[in-house]
Amino acid sequence: MASLNNKAPTYEEARIAEFLNEQIADLDGKVNVSFEFFPPKSPEMQKTLWKSIKKLEPLNPEFVSVTYGAAASTRSRTHDVITKIIRETGLTAVPHLTCIGSSESEIEAIAEDYWEKGVRHIVALRGDLGDDSKTGDFQYATDLIHKLKSLHDFEISVAAYPEVHPEAESAESDLQNLKRKVDAGASRAISQFFFSAEKYLRFRDRCDEEGIGIDLNPGILPVTNFPQLLKFAKFTQVDIPEWMFKVYEGLQDDPETSRLIASHIAIEQVKLLVKEGVEDFHFYTLNRADLTYAICHSLGKRCLPSVA
Repeated sequence: MASLNNKAPTYEEARIAEFLNEQIADLDGKVNVSFEFFPPKSPEMQKTLWKSIKKLEPLNPEFVSVTYGAAASTRSRTHDVITKIIRETGLTAVPHLTCIGSSESEIEAIAEDYWEKGVRHIVALRGDLGDDSKTGDFQYATDLIHKLKSLHDFEISVAAYPEVHPEAESAESDLQNLKRKVDAGASRAISQFFFSAEKYLRFRDRCDEEGIGIDLNPGILPVTNFPQLLKFAKFTQVDIPEWMFKVYEGLQDDPETSRLIASHIAIEQVKLLVKEGVEDFHFYTLNRADLTYAICHSLGKRCLPSVA
């Protein structure tokens, strides 16, 4: 089989690929996975979400997170999804919580309500400014982490950016901001999606050099809609490799082939990261389970039929 650059693989490249395949097969589910969902906007999208949650639940993820819109625009829907996950599944439900545009009393009320419902883990984010540009009582994610930790001993996850946050002055200032969040009480960072394993690994090395000793879960995004990805990437300043433009070329009206390519790219990405010792993966599901389920199956995270 030709490689993505249309050149036949060398013998050495073929041996490396075979080795990685064998390594994946030997994992036998020894990696940890988590899944991200977003609040549905319509009854039809709600059906798709819950079908996906039920499909992925038997894979026993470490947790499932639910996003929060800009300036808390989906607050009630996020809360409703989290509540239903707690009530109707055995999953660990982890809400995203942003602080921009919120008062201290609002954050306290939300946190206390989550704690009473059994939530012990929160993804703490500054959030994007809404159209009204109101900052509320919090300016940074660090402020939110301090507040949450002052209320209860929440486990805190935060965002990390292997290719630098779009608003950061520099890569160094972005790294120092992550360190401040860790010093405030964060115990895990979930990375922005990326397509260069090298950039993620270099970022991990820089975190180690700075003494940022927390889990750094790579964010994996299976790409089925390439034009939509380009919009995401422009907003987040994530680099899209030239080869991705080539492999998705002409597939705007061919979702089936796009899905096959998306699965292949994500599995290859995971294989490279596993080779470098990564054991925890966070999947951006976009509320659809099929590709994430297939990738997890290849990692040995499987729902095997029960023996009668």
